Amino acid sequence: MELLNSSQTNAKKIRTCSATAAAIREPFQILTTTLLSLLLPLSFLLLSRLSTAHYLLSVSDNYPTPPPKFFLWNSLLYTTKPTILHLIISIISVSSLTNALTGKATFLGQLQPRPLTRRRLYVAWIFLFVLQVCVGAGIEGSIAAGIEGSGFGEVNSFLCRLIFFFGLHETMLFWGRTVVKPVVDDTIFGCWREEGRLEKVTVGLSYGGLWWWRLRAEVEALVMVPEVRREMMMGIGVADFVGWWLYYLTVTIGMVRLIRDLILTVMILTRRREDGESRPNDEKV
Repeated sequence: MELLNSSQTNAKKIRTCSATAAAIREPFQILTTTLLSLLLPLSFLLLSRLSTAHYLLSVSDNYPTPPPKFFLWNSLLYTTKPTILHLIISIISVSSLTNALTGKATFLGQLQPRPLTRRRLYVAWIFLFVLQVCVGAGIEGSIAAGIEGSGFGEVNSFLCRLIFFFGLHETMLFWGRTVVKPVVDDTIFGCWREEGRLEKVTVGLSYGGLWWWRLRAEVEALVMVPEVRREMMMGIGVADFVGWWLYYLTVTIGMVRLIRDLILTVMILTRRREDGESRPNDEKV
């Protein structure tokens, strides 16, 4: 009898622990997905600070050098050639533009709601790990060096900056759905899960907060630094040119998104109008 009661008690404890774990896993999955999705806009913030640092390093002899422990920041700083950070962001941005134009999958994975194969999941792990290390170490090094990209002002119009906002959001969603979410879901749940409404809202609000807090003031350095270098008859490094190219590539993605949404809206309104006109004719018959 005691053995039976003990087994029932253990079974209740196991069920309680399983219910608690299930209740915690979903909020943890949303939090993790949101933070890792923000790596993409944070990488643009890092690129703008690198462009600013390259410019300050070329015009000033009293540039504040961070301590040697920030070796990754120093390695990104003292090179004018594109780094692995530029390569990863370029691949993600070009893949996002290709998907926006054609709706087809790229080698990063499927944007449609389906799980990745193991090979593509391993590629997603590599992309996520490398970008997380670069962004984390780079942002920390820029803070230690006191670098910000907000000192150049704004060169583009409000409309261009608005389109860039939507383009970067579209690229972040592509990054989140093809790289971040498959890795997080496979790690936490062991399988792919459909993207929920709460997850979409959380990611969108977090991106909006990051844009308002830092990005809107600093990301313009990607365009301003090459313009200032050109006006001062200074050479434009390849890394600065890639940053400038990524900015306008993101603007292109934003334009494609806006045009696509406009066409979709017109199609929906046209269909509703046709349905509304056909109803009176049906009633007469």
